[in-house]
Amino acid sequence: MNKSILEVLTPENSQIIFIDHQPQMAFGVQSIDRQTLKNNTVGLAKAAKAFNIPTTITTVETDSFSGHTYPELLDVFPDLPLLERTSMNSWDDQKVRDSLAKNNRKKIIVSGLWTEVCNLTFALSALHDTDYEIYMVADASGGTTKEAHDYAMQRMIQAGVIPVTWQQVLLEWQRDWAKRDTYDQVMDIVREHSGAYGMGVDYAYTMVHKAPERTASKHEVIAPVAAK
Repeated sequence: MNKSILEVLTPENSQIIFIDHQPQMAFGVQSIDRQTLKNNTVGLAKAAKAFNIPTTITTVETDSFSGHTYPELLDVFPDLPLLERTSMNSWDDQKVRDSLAKNNRKKIIVSGLWTEVCNLTFALSALHDTDYEIYMVADASGGTTKEAHDYAMQRMIQAGVIPVTWQQVLLEWQRDWAKRDTYDQVMDIVREHSGAYGMGVDYAYTMVHKAPERTASKHEVIAPVAAK
């Protein structure tokens, strides 16, 4: 076994690529609720920003077909260039290869659309041509059907791709709650993007630790009055 795949993800050994998070691609997704997909993708992006993970964003046929990348994703990385392509396989574009190579990190985390096309071909090609390790974020990627997504994930796993989820990546990067330099950012991401887990954190902060509510607005609380 390649021992390097047993190494946990760290901010020092990881880089990330977002592939084709564009509306026309998202319209075709049926394997996951599309709002959940966007939530998970943006949560993952914020995690990458919090831990200073080298990030690549690539797009395909923006003006002619796919549309513009989610603004919520672009807002996380306002100064990052968008690497435009014609090929469905990002590995076919030299700009993408160069962007990944300059980071000198072997563990590539992938979030993209569609799982069975753009993610799959990139993963297989990168594994074939290099010694990169590919970590496919299953819940920040989507396919045209559940079967398309699932079978693409299975095919990639058979080839050596490592399946992960976005929150798993976030918490693997944090690893230790004693790391206070990223603690607050991680908690902010969790509270905004992690559903029930985030609601639990909000509850603990406000009800147990008596922290202020996570809102900038102020609401008058009117005491109950029994109806007569």
